[in-house]
Amino acid sequence: MTDTSESPDRQAVAPLKRRTFIASAALTAAAPVSAAAPAHAAGPPPGEPPPAAPGPGSVARLLAVPDHGRDVDWLRRALQVAVELELATIPPYLCGWWSVKDRGSEAARLIRRIVGDEMYHLGVVCNLLVAVGGRPRLKDVAPAYPGPLPGGVRSGVNVYLSGLTKSYVHDVMMALEEPDAPLARDAHISPTIGTFYDGLLQAFLRTAPELSTRGQVSEHIGADVLRPVDSLDAVERSLQIIKEQGEGTSSSPSDAFGDDHPAHYYAFGEIYHGRRLRKEDDGWKFTGAPVPFPDTRPMARVPAGGWPHPPQQVQQALDHFDDAYATVLDALEGAWAEGDGRALRASVHAMRGLEGPAVELMDITLPDAPGNYGPQFRPPSAHGS
Repeated sequence: MTDTSESPDRQAVAPLKRRTFIASAALTAAAPVSAAAPAHAAGPPPGEPPPAAPGPGSVARLLAVPDHGRDVDWLRRALQVAVELELATIPPYLCGWWSVKDRGSEAARLIRRIVGDEMYHLGVVCNLLVAVGGRPRLKDVAPAYPGPLPGGVRSGVNVYLSGLTKSYVHDVMMALEEPDAPLARDAHISPTIGTFYDGLLQAFLRTAPELSTRGQVSEHIGADVLRPVDSLDAVERSLQIIKEQGEGTSSSPSDAFGDDHPAHYYAFGEIYHGRRLRKEDDGWKFTGAPVPFPDTRPMARVPAGGWPHPPQQVQQALDHFDDAYATVLDALEGAWAEGDGRALRASVHAMRGLEGPAVELMDITLPDAPGNYGPQFRPPSAHGS
């Protein structure tokens, strides 16, 4: 999530390093990943409510709107859901990353890069929403964990917060990033993230809305450069990068590895399988160099409603964390309310400040259950819900 020096403008060079959706789809059939079976999250444990049914703002309802009805207002509503989707992935990945004791380990580096990518994706969809006259909402839509993804995508996935374990990598991280696999998924259950972004792109191309750069933000985020979106080519390039970096990608591993790093699904797969992905005679398999599973702080799974009746020391740390998280969300909203890169930098700085109270919580043992405490990611406004 920190600025890096590796960085020519990734958007500017994207056409040389990123494949088109058509090329990605063509490569999929040519290079199967026999070791990467689809990742489906386990259901909630006893006593935890099942994921809620999609509401009126769901992706399925948005995609059910005929093409002629997907106007600028439709784009604004859909892009707000995209903002919520991108925001929802960051806390689970941060919990996994913070729980790793050796930040120099391969697993820690992989997760840290992906967190930076997700912050960039959030910036992209916020810029797109501002470009069509909207204003991103973050604080009042911050998700509660455990729970479903916003918009009803990946309806079988119950996103919870935990320290890094193999089951967490498989059931949450890989499940969130799973590529589109129409032969392995019932398309009538719920739309995928990839399908949603394809629908967004098609609506942009069909509607061809006027794109305003006023209020958009330009800033380095992780290894990427966020720039104002001022043309349909820039819209297509931005959405393509989001898909091919991990969420909803239909690319094969060969396509994912055409850039500097594997797509998120395959990176998490390397952590889960403990091996780098390598091309064999019969396809891509996790048989490459070892990726040792790291030593971690044993953060337990945060229960629905948060930790019940925590000791005073724990409650103080939880409050400290939640106040800091609210500051992050406030700064993010402010960045796109004013088109202020300084506010975006402040939000990244404030997010770094979440690590201290998070690790403090992860080092405190639960009094009557196995494992340790951890952050809940509940801004103060959610405490009464």
